[in-house]
Amino acid sequence: MASEGASGDAKPQVEMAPASLNKSPSNGKAVSDGDLVRLKPKISLFNGVTIIVGIIIGSGIFISPQIVLDYTKSVGLSLVIWAACGIFSMIGALCYGELGTMITMSGGDYAYILTAFGNLPAFLLLWVTLVIIRPTAQAVVAMTFAQYILQPFFTTEGCQPPQLAIKLLACCCVCVLTFVNCLSVKAATRVQDVFTASKVIALIVIIIVGIVQLFLGNTANFENSFEGSTTSISDIVLALYSGLFAYGGWNYLNFVTEELVNPYKNLPRAIIISVPLVCVVYVLANVAYFTAMTPTELSASDAVAVTFGMKLLGPMAWVMPVSVALSTFGGVNGLLLTGSRIYFVGARYGHLPEALAMISVKRKTPTPSLIFTCCLTLLYMPAGNIGQLINYFSFVTWLATGSSIAGQLYLRWKRPDMARPVKVPIILPIIFFIMCLFLVLMGFIAAPIDTIIGTGIICTGVPIYLFGVYWTNKPEWLTNAIRGFTEWMQKVLVCVSEESKQD
Repeated sequence: MASEGASGDAKPQVEMAPASLNKSPSNGKAVSDGDLVRLKPKISLFNGVTIIVGIIIGSGIFISPQIVLDYTKSVGLSLVIWAACGIFSMIGALCYGELGTMITMSGGDYAYILTAFGNLPAFLLLWVTLVIIRPTAQAVVAMTFAQYILQPFFTTEGCQPPQLAIKLLACCCVCVLTFVNCLSVKAATRVQDVFTASKVIALIVIIIVGIVQLFLGNTANFENSFEGSTTSISDIVLALYSGLFAYGGWNYLNFVTEELVNPYKNLPRAIIISVPLVCVVYVLANVAYFTAMTPTELSASDAVAVTFGMKLLGPMAWVMPVSVALSTFGGVNGLLLTGSRIYFVGARYGHLPEALAMISVKRKTPTPSLIFTCCLTLLYMPAGNIGQLINYFSFVTWLATGSSIAGQLYLRWKRPDMARPVKVPIILPIIFFIMCLFLVLMGFIAAPIDTIIGTGIICTGVPIYLFGVYWTNKPEWLTNAIRGFTEWMQKVLVCVSEESKQD
């Protein structure tokens, strides 16, 4: 995986472009930055907001608030959990605002762990992300899209879309969005803008209808709202897991930092705008659900927004499944846009095949990495229960996030002179790290078998690292084969390594 002669122990210079970048040819003429083959900063503040909001608001708020209610056992406590998850996510997002402006390369958690702790921990995160986390998440969201776009055509009671149709449509969704992302970053962000706007409008409709219901006096579910609340710490933790899953994605803009216009200002601004907005929308949407459904009805519904629409929107009830479909379509786009960059950056630093660090000469997009992401996702489509696979590795998210925050604290101590355009109070990363550690440890207690399986998958990355990255003196036939594949791919996709101006 590492290029020939790469050191297994080298750390990147995070404030500078990686040494692997190609220098532009010296022909006596000045080369403008626009002529260089590299990822361009084309993501505006508005695009950044729609990426964060579009990834956070996926299918969760539309179809599974009943999970939080089932664990909390009361309306009041469930709303408290939703608000607490929003505050927790905001603290984490502020910490990532510091990390993203301090370490300005793309890649998110991978970049931060690589900078703070070196190659092996970063590679293990990259490995588990490659093997299971990203492809399964993208497959699940794509199949949710297919399920809800087909649902209006199967209106007979008990009639569901066939699984084959769902999987085929999900594959089409992934392939179409991969093509859009390969076409241009601007096209991908436009798709994100449009579909984020549509899902926010759908939630605003739900909130407005809920407010109308409140004014009409439908407040019975909010009387004695904490009655029957659970006192089990285990149930509260599981409710937090579900709520935090719905907030997942608040740190994904950090995966495309290098493509963000003026990241020092726009990254923290996008975070400050997006996460509180989602928190308010989530809490108000849950309030709206309870104006239309009793706790028993909501708990029994597998598609809360659809049930809400059937009860209150009458002939316009079809709007809800279509809204869920639009929401998940935008979610897949955001996952592809951000997920491909972690493979791109990993390859750039020798942790994945060099071919994945190539950029389209014409389109200035990481085409090989995008196609690789697409292929991984398609491999998981035939699986019978991808959701169960994701459950095995749910703790990995908090392990990775906690490791990034640990790196932030470590760099505060080890490199206090490091430039920090955004610097949060030290208490925030300390609180967030403790919470991440708590969530990881609770994974071993609440779901020991799933967590052990996930740990095992992470550990399988060690021999892969030793073979692919640490072992630099590979036989000539192997390096020639790798080089030959890279050159073949460059010819087929018309792509080259990143270029940089000569000093």
